[in-house]
Amino acid sequence: IETYYDPACLPDLLPIYYRRLFPFSQYYRWLRYGGVSKNYFQNREFSFTLKYDIYVRYQSFTTQNELEKEMPKMVPYKIDIGAVYSHRPSQHNVVKSGTFQALEKELVFDIDMTDYDDVRRCCSAADICSKCWTLMTIAIRILDRALREDFGFHHLLWVYSGRRGVHCWVCDDAARKLSVAARAAVAEYLSLVKGGEETVRKVVLSDPIHPFINHSLSVVERYFQQYAIVDQDILGSKESVDKVLALLPEDILSFPVSNSRKGGQYFDKEIMLQYCYPRLDVNVSKGVNHLLKSPFSVHPKTGRISVPIDLKELNTLILLSLICEELERPRADEAEEDDMKDQENEQEAGERRRIRDYKRTSLAKYVKVFDRFLEAMARSRKGEMLKKSDLQKDF
Repeated sequence: IETYYDPACLPDLLPIYYRRLFPFSQYYRWLRYGGVSKNYFQNREFSFTLKYDIYVRYQSFTTQNELEKEMPKMVPYKIDIGAVYSHRPSQHNVVKSGTFQALEKELVFDIDMTDYDDVRRCCSAADICSKCWTLMTIAIRILDRALREDFGFHHLLWVYSGRRGVHCWVCDDAARKLSVAARAAVAEYLSLVKGGEETVRKVVLSDPIHPFINHSLSVVERYFQQYAIVDQDILGSKESVDKVLALLPEDILSFPVSNSRKGGQYFDKEIMLQYCYPRLDVNVSKGVNHLLKSPFSVHPKTGRISVPIDLKELNTLILLSLICEELERPRADEAEEDDMKDQENEQEAGERRRIRDYKRTSLAKYVKVFDRFLEAMARSRKGEMLKKSDLQKDF
């Protein structure tokens, strides 16, 4: 969906979004993790970027109700989520020095399209289009499989960043408890494209190829021809052909071709991986206290909402202005619902109204993706509790 968006409308649209559309109930349910430990939600850091780029860190909330009241008051232009701390983040200044510690956080991954600028010709910097979005599809397919099958994680929430990339929140108990060293080890395992701008060959494979790389190659091979040869036309000009040739090892380019081929055994695979393999920001993944943009936050520059991604349907652009427009369209069954709400207390009525409101907009299908994710986590928690109680009865 690409519709005109005027950033000047943000001050008018955001209060409507937080008052009538933001899915507070599901959001609170996610971050309290079934009340896994006392004060788990209360000790979570939120950081808000307000109007005029005012940045406020160490916000924390006691209940869903408090969060619901504060968000429309503060009207954050951007919401970031941090760690669960040893104390309430809002009280970090009064806690004894050295005792305020980040204890837990989801294992997160941030894939940003700007990191692929050397291998995409259709766009650059913050711009994206359907041609280069294929890179995000490849990244999700590769990382989702690896995190589930190689590491045994189950609860992965994929979220569109709102501008030019995707985020992954690994929400399993084990993932949230990982140390900085363990997070760095997972991120390193998943990293193949190494080196900065000055490094020409960023992927170098050794023999035998690791099974994880073979799995990743099977994904890349499905997309490579359409993405690289057709959409990016990497053989379409002398300049782009030279870029490809620069990735070949010297023994492949030398004449006669050397029989040993030590340096170039897998040159075709290396080129495919350099053009298409996910490029991770390891620093985002390894820090427990690193902040990451929250699901359902709005991107102030694009007006797009950071919505959860359905892995069956990977095109996910949704504009704040569009859903606010949809909200204003009249609906036949509203009078009946208004009669019903008179019989409810104020909080229930507010919750019902919000559910009714987002269901009238394009946001509904993304909240449904979030609901499915939360249901799977709840089932898993229930299963763990049953297992524990069975073990206690095991004489």
